[in-house]
Amino acid sequence: MKSNRNRILAVIVLLAVVALVWFGRHRIHFDWQVFGQQLRMADWRRIGFGLAAIYICYVVRSVRWVWLLRHKKKMGLLSLLGTQVIGFTAVALIGRVADLVRPYLVAKKTGLPLSSQIAVYIVERLFDAGSMALITSSVILLAPAGSLPHPEILRRAGYWGLALTIAGGLFLLAVRLWGDKVAMLMGSAFGLVSKGFGRALEEKIQAFHTGLDTMRSFSDFAVTTGLSLGMWLMIAFAYLETTLAFVASPELAAMTPAKGVLLMIVSGGASVIQLPVLGWFTQIGLVAGAISKFFGAAPEAATGCAATLLLVTFLGIVPVGLIWARFEDISLRKVTEESEHAGEELAHSSGVGENAVG
Repeated sequence: MKSNRNRILAVIVLLAVVALVWFGRHRIHFDWQVFGQQLRMADWRRIGFGLAAIYICYVVRSVRWVWLLRHKKKMGLLSLLGTQVIGFTAVALIGRVADLVRPYLVAKKTGLPLSSQIAVYIVERLFDAGSMALITSSVILLAPAGSLPHPEILRRAGYWGLALTIAGGLFLLAVRLWGDKVAMLMGSAFGLVSKGFGRALEEKIQAFHTGLDTMRSFSDFAVTTGLSLGMWLMIAFAYLETTLAFVASPELAAMTPAKGVLLMIVSGGASVIQLPVLGWFTQIGLVAGAISKFFGAAPEAATGCAATLLLVTFLGIVPVGLIWARFEDISLRKVTEESEHAGEELAHSSGVGENAVG
């Protein structure tokens, strides 16, 4: 059923891409020769620095996951590096349906329940979102006047982002201290609108509470926050270095850190719906359009930059992940199916248990 929905979604996106190409081919002048020149004249040393920063981020992810597990299982700081590399490779090649590969592989490697690793995954994602929001809001609010496009809108968004980050931190604290009560309260409140949504929300908050059990002191929270902020600063550095590499484009060669962070947010939003292979081209198109619109770069330079950003920040891990999976004797498609099936079984068993109690 889910695979059929994915196929239908892929067809819809493909038709949308074809329609956009047909619509824009007579309205946007695109010179493939200039596109090739932009790539040839790029400073590939900067692109290499960006790729190196992204590779370091996978190491940080491994260290962070090990840190979150340290109260339940002692492990070497790099012992989960393979699960991160293989998991992100699966997402790059197969799509968002492979999101559970990382917690599934960690559960198999450590012998811990899959539910506990999904809880850690939720905590990890929330720290990612909070770190990205904090960095983005800070950069927007501290940027010099006139250094960003549409400054009034972005500054307002920066204040909202900062407020939501603070609210999220307070919510995280509340769930950590009174998780069951918060879950019941939120579930009951939203259950007045939809009982199914209320139950699902209560389960999510309880899973989040379980994940937060990995942080039992202020030092646990501080280290996790520091690792998350450091990682996202390196990702922002990778975006900036890759953009600055296009020296033949005056607009891209003059990219500032604030604009680089803005581009990172745009790229992150474009990658939310990630389909296998096809999603790469939709992401390139969306990011290239944003680069042209917000920063005034020519279509050829914008497309070259967007394609290189995808290669550096998303696809660069694929060769390493394929080799690693080969040595581990792991089939990406098989482990994706297994993780998806295990996740469905876990959700079903939770629902059955709740119904039995109810």
